[in-house]
Amino acid sequence: MAQIAPAQTRPLNFLCFVKEEWFLGVGLASCAVFLFRGDFLASQLSTRTGFVLLFAWLFSASFGCCLSVVRHADHLAIRLGEPYGTLILTLAVTMIEVVSISSLVMHGAHNPALVRDTIFAVIMIVLNGMVGLSLLIGGWRHLEQQFNLLGANTYLGVIIPLAVLSLILPNYTSTTPGPTLSTAQEVFVAMVSLGLYAVFLAVQTVRHRAYFRPGNTDEGLDHEVPRVRRHHPFGHAALMVCYMVPLVFLAEQFASPIDELLATMHAPASFGGAVIALLVATPEALSAIRAAAANRLQRSTNILLGSILSTIGLTIPVMICISQYQGAKLVLGLQSGNVVMLVLTLAVSVVTFSSGRTNILQGAIHLVLFGAYVMLTFEG
Repeated sequence: MAQIAPAQTRPLNFLCFVKEEWFLGVGLASCAVFLFRGDFLASQLSTRTGFVLLFAWLFSASFGCCLSVVRHADHLAIRLGEPYGTLILTLAVTMIEVVSISSLVMHGAHNPALVRDTIFAVIMIVLNGMVGLSLLIGGWRHLEQQFNLLGANTYLGVIIPLAVLSLILPNYTSTTPGPTLSTAQEVFVAMVSLGLYAVFLAVQTVRHRAYFRPGNTDEGLDHEVPRVRRHHPFGHAALMVCYMVPLVFLAEQFASPIDELLATMHAPASFGGAVIALLVATPEALSAIRAAAANRLQRSTNILLGSILSTIGLTIPVMICISQYQGAKLVLGLQSGNVVMLVLTLAVSVVTFSSGRTNILQGAIHLVLFGAYVMLTFEG
């Protein structure tokens, strides 16, 4: 019997692995179909039924791969603890965002403001929609929740100037026409974004790690039980890479349906950015909502504010480099109504994260602002 046990254990482990990672097969199969039949599928975009089916297929496959990347990043976060775990999670999502935006920028031609719209959409979805849901659900279940005030202030202290320099300043420069920056100005914004983010990482991971840890000893990652079996940390890292491969390819294929949507179906110009933001921000935000519901608001705050910071601090410099390489201008400045929404969101966020305690009222206010963003997207 002792000799048979190992042979019985291997199929069980393999079956568990297949059960947990079955969507990797879906992603790779989708890639194979588009690789060999991509031209035929692209020809179906001219019909409404073909467009809807292709859009749903690519969005679902990309979203599933994105969820899997975040799931394995989340397991690494549990192993490493704060603040390193959240940092890995936010960097993984930022990488997905950069890949998605760059693919659409290089293969789509009908939305020159895609980078601006995507970053603004991420800010609105995360800082209003997801923060609102987290605070509302957490406040409803636990009445009042606490977080480390120093950490939240550190996040917002970097987010606010980077958001203003990237999305509002281009409207008020005179060197170039329209909401754009000159080459020297783009280089300055890119260097400032990377520089401030590097300083923030030094603060978060070396000098002031306690700012980003829960003050309540009962709150922590050690109590979080994952939904599936944990692999070795290197296994989670390897599986993250495996899911990123089909995600990169599918993001490139996603450019054609979005381009078709903007060009022929008269969708709002900012809708393409909202789709990308929804794709990349939702999986990470779901982790934040679960953490808030489990009374781990510090974990939720680190994920949500860290996501915004990495989106601005890393995506903007990368897209500036890509635009300089292509010789294209980035349209970064927000339109008037969106400027108001951005300033209002940042101001409300400062108030929300100014006391170290939250309740359902703050969540309701952020959800109202998210509703206003959705309304302005279609009725701006």
